[in-house]
Amino acid sequence: MLAARASTARSVSRAARSFATVSDTAGLKLAAIDQGQPTAAVTFLVKAGTRYETKPGVAHALKNFAFKSTPKRSAIGTVRESELYGGVLSASHTREHLALTAEFLRGDEAFFVDVLSSFITSAKYTRHEFQEYVTPVVESETTAATSDPATQALEVAHSIAFRSGLGLPLFAPTHNSITAEDIKSFASSAFSKGNLAVIGTGIDQATLTKLVEKSLGSIATSSTAPTTSASKYYGGETRLEAHGGPQTVFIGFGTTGAPSAELAALAAHLSTQSAVKWSKGLSPIATSIPEGTSVQSVYLPYSDATLFGLLVQGSTAAGVKEAGTIAVKALKDASAGIKGEDVKKAVAKAKFSAASATDSRDGLISLFGSQILSGTGASLDAALASLDKVNEAALSKAASSLFKAKPTYVAIGDVHSLPFADELGL
Repeated sequence: MLAARASTARSVSRAARSFATVSDTAGLKLAAIDQGQPTAAVTFLVKAGTRYETKPGVAHALKNFAFKSTPKRSAIGTVRESELYGGVLSASHTREHLALTAEFLRGDEAFFVDVLSSFITSAKYTRHEFQEYVTPVVESETTAATSDPATQALEVAHSIAFRSGLGLPLFAPTHNSITAEDIKSFASSAFSKGNLAVIGTGIDQATLTKLVEKSLGSIATSSTAPTTSASKYYGGETRLEAHGGPQTVFIGFGTTGAPSAELAALAAHLSTQSAVKWSKGLSPIATSIPEGTSVQSVYLPYSDATLFGLLVQGSTAAGVKEAGTIAVKALKDASAGIKGEDVKKAVAKAKFSAASATDSRDGLISLFGSQILSGTGASLDAALASLDKVNEAALSKAASSLFKAKPTYVAIGDVHSLPFADELGL
């Protein structure tokens, strides 16, 4: 069994190696991996996430303007033609990137690359589409986000931890003054050479290069491409009254600089997710928290900063307080020292998480997108090698360094009963 597991890990690693080459095509970064699967996908990844936006909510709105009218096709025309090919179009955005993706059967890459590039180069951004199609979806997504305590806690935590840049919200304000012209202006500066990468799966690099040169070869270099300042970590505490959802507390810490393998392993060490169904597992947190509560480790790496923490939820404020106290103690215990076997388990879980992410297209983009945009190699081997270097001393040092800065603490629910940060031992 161990030999089979090792063989599987090696085959995943070998497959990912072909994704390590990033070429410069027509001033755009391009990378592709072909594992012989029957379907293919192409993603246009743009530095147009919320940390780059010129007006609150404009990045969120731009994501929802994807695949609307262009000189080549109307919005309904894009839908009809894509369905005739059996393909799927999607758009998503993060704090750093906008991702436009087409998934399709092999052989249909020319059509779908043209659909993606048409939006990049010549979207109309009409007022009626903005009012009739974009605005309702933006409002719906914002409402859904604000009604989910976990999502709201992480949004507020980013704001407290980083203030500007990464601290800007993922979702547009409920009441905003965004116009179609605002979105068009933001897009025209973001959709430019040096700000865009093309990533393909199920398609060879040579084929994708030819299509990109044809469809995006004339794209301009913008002198007004969106910029952002380097991230700084601040920390702080806030409490928000809410009703109808679980009592929620986020206990977070921030770091600046490149993503840390040690923090990835620490998140795996504290994770309460069991490897065996119906089992609590042997996590230092999972075995102690009361029934009706949950603790989720949070590791959110960005290009120049990381938000790390523990999301605690439960039906009662008392349960959340008890679970939160246990979670903080587990993190402090980790800073005092982690046993050799626990380090090995943490590293193995972190490596599995990274490797399994490459099984999905979204995971590949999340894991390697920033590296491809920066023009560096994107290899699973490198990610796993960095985790192999994590040892007891490095893991304990990473945990103890978190407590040297002010924590980021968010409480959502019955604020009269939920604990304050110092009541959990922070």
